[in-house]
Amino acid sequence: MRPLSTCWRLAFGVLALWTMGFCFAARHPSVDAVDFFSYFTVLSNVIGGGALLAGAVPGWRDTAWADGLRGAAALYLVITGAVYALVLDGPVTTWAGWVQHRVMPVVAPLDWLALAPRRLPARRTLACWLAFPLLYLVYVLAHGAATRWYPYPFLDVRRHGYEIVTGYTVGIGAAFVTVAALLLGGAGLRRRAPSRGTP
Repeated sequence: MRPLSTCWRLAFGVLALWTMGFCFAARHPSVDAVDFFSYFTVLSNVIGGGALLAGAVPGWRDTAWADGLRGAAALYLVITGAVYALVLDGPVTTWAGWVQHRVMPVVAPLDWLALAPRRLPARRTLACWLAFPLLYLVYVLAHGAATRWYPYPFLDVRRHGYEIVTGYTVGIGAAFVTVAALLLGGAGLRRRAPSRGTP
């Protein structure tokens, strides 16, 4: 199982990072590096690719921090795929779009659930996972107030006002918490499941 999981993680980790590198190189001239990396889609795919590669390295695999990173990547990518499909109603018309919004949002949670990680402290893990999206939201609002540019229309305070943006963020925040709880619970069930052949 270990050679197969290592090949799986190497293949999809390289695919995710290579795709983001391609998108960065092919971005529109008006999109600078700061704007490019201001998209949660980009960040979640970079984290996802890095987490899969970390999980394939013998010295890092099965460590607490690598397992925690894999879980965080699974959470962020599930939300990335769901928000793109349900909130942005975005079509997927390119191979890079498929990797970012369809492939990685499935691969990362499958890797997390199928290869059950070591036991992680639920409350501390949940807090760590949710810290990054919260910091991202603070950054986007501060950056938008300074530059009048927002990476996503539902976060555009100029267009919608803080009341509507707050409604969106509360809803997405609830989704983060729910998905994180499901990922932690699913990993716990997977760990407790009897191995094949166990009486």
